[in-house]
Amino acid sequence: MSKSFYSYMGDAWKGYKDHEHLAIRQARLFAWRREPVVTRLDGPTRLDRARNLGYKAKQGYVMVRTRVRRGGLRKYMTRFTGHKPSGTGINKITASKSIKRIAEERVSKKFPNMEVLNSYWVGEDGKHKYYEVILVDPSHPVIMADPKINWICHPGNTNRVLRGRTSAGKKGRGLRYKGKGSEKVRPSLRAAGNKRQ
Repeated sequence: MSKSFYSYMGDAWKGYKDHEHLAIRQARLFAWRREPVVTRLDGPTRLDRARNLGYKAKQGYVMVRTRVRRGGLRKYMTRFTGHKPSGTGINKITASKSIKRIAEERVSKKFPNMEVLNSYWVGEDGKHKYYEVILVDPSHPVIMADPKINWICHPGNTNRVLRGRTSAGKKGRGLRYKGKGSEKVRPSLRAAGNKRQ
């Protein structure tokens, strides 16, 4: 069975430790560091991944690359408080939102007339992680006429990324699991706590 063109593109991204690909990516990251934090693109860097997540090369779709800081939720140290270093709460603090979800939310605030469809990883260095975000214009006539994507034009999908409706948001809310152990994640953690017994 023959492989598709997109399969070969995906294999090239999986072999990111090869010396040939590593040199290309290092040069790419070197240029990305000098760009603005949110950069609009002509097309996706990873075409196979973008197509897999719903991107189409048509009007109404926009690709944006952004970067977010890496690492844990580091805190500033409070001095002269009389606490032990282990009790100050500086290291080993995990944010409730993933870095990918934070990247999507920041992009949506830069493009308030667009809705976030999905996003994917494109690189990382010592300080930042880089993601490409797929945006869709819900008021564009081409999007409104396309039966495969016009669900995003519904008013219920307004600001969907800020309400945890994207794939990264659903993962952070625990909605990837069903059954035993996940009884209190639907419809949300807050709503499950307010349910009448």
